[in-house]
Amino acid sequence: MDYERQPYRRCGRSGLLLPAVSLGLWHNFGEGKPLDGQRAILHKAFDLGITHFDIADRYGPPLGAAEATFGRIFPRSLRDEAVVTTKGRNPMWDGPYGKGNSRKHLLATLDRSLARLGLDYVDIFYLHHEDPDTPLEEQVATLDHMVRTGRALYVGVSNFSPERTAEAARLLRALGTPLLVHQPSYSLLNRRIEQSLLGVLEQEGVGCVVYSPLAQGLLTDRYLNGIPADSRAAEGRFLTPERVTPEVLTFVRALSELATSRGQTVAQLALAWALRDPRITSVLVGASSPEQLEANVAAVDRLDFTDDELTAIDRAAKEAGVEA
Repeated sequence: MDYERQPYRRCGRSGLLLPAVSLGLWHNFGEGKPLDGQRAILHKAFDLGITHFDIADRYGPPLGAAEATFGRIFPRSLRDEAVVTTKGRNPMWDGPYGKGNSRKHLLATLDRSLARLGLDYVDIFYLHHEDPDTPLEEQVATLDHMVRTGRALYVGVSNFSPERTAEAARLLRALGTPLLVHQPSYSLLNRRIEQSLLGVLEQEGVGCVVYSPLAQGLLTDRYLNGIPADSRAAEGRFLTPERVTPEVLTFVRALSELATSRGQTVAQLALAWALRDPRITSVLVGASSPEQLEANVAAVDRLDFTDDELTAIDRAAKEAGVEA
C-alpha cells in the first residue's frame, strides 16, 4: 500500500479520510470477466493508495456479481486498511420485499450483501435512490439501526435531491448517527450539483463522493474522432450513441488541447477538475485494466488550475452548447 501516491481528504465533518481517487465496481467486476484480471486491478488499486471501494447490491451482471467477485479476491489481511461500501433500494428479488427503502428490504438486502462480500460489516451503506413510497423517517431509522447493530460503520445517500438530503441529515443527526456522505453524478458534462446540492452538503457537514466523473467515458480520448466500434457507446452499455453529439465532441476536443498544455490526458484533466472543489471528497473511477487505473490516479499529480484555465473550460462548454 502506497499512502504517498495520492492525497486523502476528510469526508465532511467526520473523522474518515478517503483517497482523492477511489475505485468503483459498477463496471468490469462481474461474471464474464477473467478473475485474474479483476484481481490484478484490485491489487493495483492498493499499490496506488486506493483504500476506498464502492459497490452496490445490483452491480454485475448478474445481480450481486460485483459483490461476490470482490468477496472472492479481497485480501482479508487488508480489511482494516479498506473502506468497503454498498447500497440498497434496487430490485434484487421478486415479490413485495425485493426492492425499495422499507426497513424490511434494506436489512435483508444488506445481510445478503454481507454474505456475498464475506464481511461482517461494510464501512458505508448508502440508500441508492430516493423512495417516495416509504416515509423518510423509516428509511433513516433503518440506517441508524444498521450502525447500532454493527452492520455498517457509516451511512450515506445517493441521488437524493438537495431538499431530501437536508431532511435526511436532520433526522439522522437527531438519532445520533450523522449522515456521512452523499454520492451524486458529477462531471464537466453534468454540473447540476453546483446549483444547490453542494451548498447543502457544506452546510450539513456531509462529504461528497461523485460517480461518473468521466461521463461514462465521454471525457476521455476515446471519442475524439467519433465512436469506436468497441466502445461503450457503440455497444449501448450505459452510454448511447445519441449522447455522443457534435457539441459534446467539440467540447472534448477543446478539453484535449487544454489537457495537452497541462501535460495531461482528457480523463486526467476531467478528474482533476472535479477535485478542484474542496467540497468534493473523492471521485469514483472504474477500470478495465491496471494500466487504466494507474493513468486515472495520475490525475492527482496536477490538481491545480489557473483562473484562465477554468475560464477557458467554461467558455469552451458555452461555445459548444453543453452544460457549464
